[in-house]
Parts: sequence; structure tokens; C-alpha cells
Amino acid sequence: MNEVYSINGPVIKVKNAKGFKIMEKVFVGKQKLLGEVISISDNFTVIQVYESTTGLQRGEKVYSSGEAISAVLGPGLLGNIFDGIQRPLHTIFENSGAYIKPGTNIPCLDMEKQWDVTFKVSVGEHIRFGQIFAVIQETSLIEHRLLVPKNVSGEIVTVKPNGAYKMEDILIQVKDSNNQLHDLTMVQKWPIKEPRPISKRLPLTIPLVSGQRVIDTLFPIAKGGSAAVPGGFGTGKTMMQHQFAKWCDADIIVYIGCGERGNEMTQTLDEFSELIDPKSNKPLIERTVLIANTSNMPVAAREASIYTGVTIAEYYRDMGYHVALMADSTSRWAEALREISGRLEEMPAEEGFPAYLPSRISQFYERAGYVDTLSERSGSVSIVGAISPQGADFSEPVTQNTKRFVRAFWALDKELAYARHYAAINWNLSYSEYINDLSKWYNKNISTEFLEARQKFITILAEENKLMEIVKLIGKDVLPDDQKLVLEIARVIRVGYLQQNAFHKDDTFVPLEKQLKMMKLILYLERVSQQVLKEGKAFSLLLRTNMFEKVIKVKYEVPNDNLDLFEDYYKMIDEAFSAIK
Repeated sequence: MNEVYSINGPVIKVKNAKGFKIMEKVFVGKQKLLGEVISISDNFTVIQVYESTTGLQRGEKVYSSGEAISAVLGPGLLGNIFDGIQRPLHTIFENSGAYIKPGTNIPCLDMEKQWDVTFKVSVGEHIRFGQIFAVIQETSLIEHRLLVPKNVSGEIVTVKPNGAYKMEDILIQVKDSNNQLHDLTMVQKWPIKEPRPISKRLPLTIPLVSGQRVIDTLFPIAKGGSAAVPGGFGTGKTMMQHQFAKWCDADIIVYIGCGERGNEMTQTLDEFSELIDPKSNKPLIERTVLIANTSNMPVAAREASIYTGVTIAEYYRDMGYHVALMADSTSRWAEALREISGRLEEMPAEEGFPAYLPSRISQFYERAGYVDTLSERSGSVSIVGAISPQGADFSEPVTQNTKRFVRAFWALDKELAYARHYAAINWNLSYSEYINDLSKWYNKNISTEFLEARQKFITILAEENKLMEIVKLIGKDVLPDDQKLVLEIARVIRVGYLQQNAFHKDDTFVPLEKQLKMMKLILYLERVSQQVLKEGKAFSLLLRTNMFEKVIKVKYEVPNDNLDLFEDYYKMIDEAFSAIK
């Protein structure tokens, strides 16, 4: 029998072990702690344990399971809150209180609940892996589509009638080419570190619209794309992901709280439970899966939480849904890798992180994509990963390696956050490489003017950045009037366009049509102002019209459902500037 030989935090060794496979799920000790085989050599098998090893002793038995660490997939995921290894926290709280006891083994999903099943196949049909064979109304917002599990294909020999069934009831039976029968239920398992297969990847040509102007206009992300949100403490990473999750046009939200502080995680979970989905006026939780792994939970489970979340996201993608996954924060995940690597006595790389950090980061972000699924539908997983660099130092390894594998980079700025400028995305450090891929969509669905106006905004903001270096040295008063105008228009863009109020009914979400009209109005103000300056009139006279402040307030004054009011502002600008003597 395999026995524990040494214990080093979450890492244990078994001497002269037999029968184990790499990445196999095992159970350790009397409490049956969940673990995974991560290394096998002639003398030792190394296992990382996903639960607290406090009290574990040498000589306790280690039991093989014969399968990989897997996510349990089926109806009931939406609206639920799991820990990093997919244990249901609500159920654990009801059974044993606020603390998770080591060895807790509770089914991830409610196996006794009955679901109304409507079948989409009949006896005699041939089905294969990934095909939809039945549907269930999982919540009032989402239809759960049951998929044929891996390694199953063949002819259907029995189908139950439509009706209510429990999770593990046999729904259909399939006979394969070897005349072997396979029983299909609502539940299937999938190894969390293995990407779910697809039919083919599709080009990323459709934006994931969030209603957040600084993202949609300046630094958009495509459906099926990936973005990083680095920022120091207090810069609003979590709140920005909340806002993005609430308003982006994804069907399903998967939120992973990975290694964050317990009180912050509690607040996050409470707020998600209270959020109302603006599209349906129903609780947002009805199309959300929450995974909570606080900083005081076992460090190895922090690593697993990322893979559990992305596996669930891929499962809903394979049904034909567009899924947005928020990981907060990947820095804590990388720190878990570093701690386990140190206990394994591996050779450290930069700042003590393991040499395989870049490959682990890439494996995670590469699971994003817009795809044709095996169910002959299109679906996507978009990944937004928050990064918490120590001291807001973007040159540290996690941020730098993440930049290699994502195409949108939303750098949060401490000074903007402290000045109450939200979202605090620094327009000089951020970028998006999706613009060229999305240009056809913007030109066709919004206007060819959208990207032209965007480019003018970026040019003005870049020019302001250069002028501010001069202003810091010699002051603003010595600048010529045309440069003072650049600074003033840049202020209008920053305060009136990029800054957004999440608590204002018309500013919390702004459709692309309104974003374009706002941009055109600001650029019209700039053109008319330049014309007035060319006529030899002083810049101070422009300021006295108060039109710059009025244009800044347009975001509050013009409702999203009455964009015709923009015409009034053009008339106001013309009248005010024509009256300048």
C-alpha cells in the first residue's frame, strides 16, 4: 500500500509508489484529502494536496482514483458558488458552518433535484461526442443543452420520454460499433487541465461590447479574445471587472476570485448576488458561475480554481453560448505556482517564479477563442485577467509574460484612481491589437466615422502628453493659443468621454451609437474652436462661452434613448462662437 513518506506544506512524497499516473487524482490520509500527482521518479511520487495538510502524518495511506482532477459538468452550475476544487460553498455552509473541514466530499451539484428534460433525438439516430441530445431550462435566462460525453458515439437504442428526471437518471442509451451500451445522464466529467475539443477556430472579428467608452472606443476586446487588467492596490480592478461582467454582451459570466482577501471576496459575492441583469431585469446570478478561493484557503487550490473556471466556461461555449471569464487575480495564481515550486526545490527563475510560468500563463489565455463547436454552433470564451503587480510595477514577471499572450492591455493608473477617474485606464500605457480585426464590423454596424474619430482622439491625447512635459517645466500660460486648445480638448475627452459614472443611469452603460455621437460632437467643438483662433480671436474668449463644460456634461444630459438632442448642442456651439467679438 502506498504511504506518505514526507510532508512539506501542500506537497507530499510517497516512496516506492506503485500504480500512480501523472496528473492523477488521489486521496491522501485518513481524511481522504484531495490531491494530484505532479511528479513520478524511480524513488518518489510527488503529490500536491488541494486541502490543508495540518494533522497529516507519515505512514498514512494514499489512495489512487484512476482518473484526472475533473470538473463536474451539468445543470445547476449557474447561480452557484464553488471553491477552487468545485465544492459548493452554500451547501457546505448549511452542513458544517463557515469553515470547510479537510476531506469534505460533497457532490458539486444537487443530485436529488429534478429537471424537466426535453429530448432532441430519437431511437435509431446516430449521435457523436459533443452533439446536443436534450435541453433543460436551467434558469429563466439560460437553456442548458446536454452534450454527448467524450468517447461516446453510435446508434441510440433507448430514449426516455420528455419529463422530470434526477441528475444521474439514465436518459438515453447508445450502442457503439462494438455493440457496447453507453448510459447517458445529465452529468459528465472533464479533466480541468485539458482544453475541450472544438471543430475549428474562427477569426476574431466581432467586438465584445461593454458599454464602457474607454474600452469600446480606445481599447476594444473581441469576442473570444483575451485582455489583461494590471493595476496596483486600490486602482479598481475588481470594480472594473464587475462593471464589465454586468454590461458586456456575453451570455454567461464565469467569475473566479483567485487568492483575494476574504472580506473583499465576500463583498464581491454579495454584490454579484444582488446585481440585476440590465438586459432582462432578473438577477445577474442566473447567468453567472462564481468560483471563490480566498487568500487563506489552501494555496494549491488557488492554482486549480483557474482551470476549473475555464473548463466550465468551455462547457457552456460548447452549447453555443458566448462566455466572458473574469480571473481576479492571476498574480495570486502565479504566487501559488511560486510557493509550490519552492517546496518542490525547483530551480527558480526571475523573482523566484518557476521557469515554466510563461507556459502556464499561455496555456490559460490560449483557452480563449471564438469557435465552431462539435454541436455545430458558434460559441466563444473571452478571458479578462486582472494582475496585481507589487508596487504597481508593470515590469514584474507576471505582467510582462501576460503581455506576450494577450492582445488587449488595460493598464490601471493609481493617480487616475485617486483622482476618482473611473475606469482608471491609462490611455498612454494601454493598447488593443484587435482594432484591425474589428474594423470591418465597426464600419458595417456603426459607421466608417467611428474608427476615424477614435484615431483623432488618440492623436489629441498623445499630443497632450507631450505638451504636459513642457507645462511641467514652464507652465501653461506661455503656450500659444492653439496648444492651449489642444490641452482643453484633451481635458474634454478625458473628463467628458473617458471618465464614466457607474451610478448614473445614462452613463453606466453607453451604446456605441451614443459613443460615436459624443466623439463627433467633441471633434466638432475642436474644429470650430480652431476656426475661431484662425480668425485672430483669443483662446480666453472661447473659454468664456462655457461650451467646453457644457460638452463635458453631455454624457449626463443626453439620455441613451433620445440621441436627437445632440443636434441642440451643435446649434449651441455655433451660436456661442459666432457671438464672440
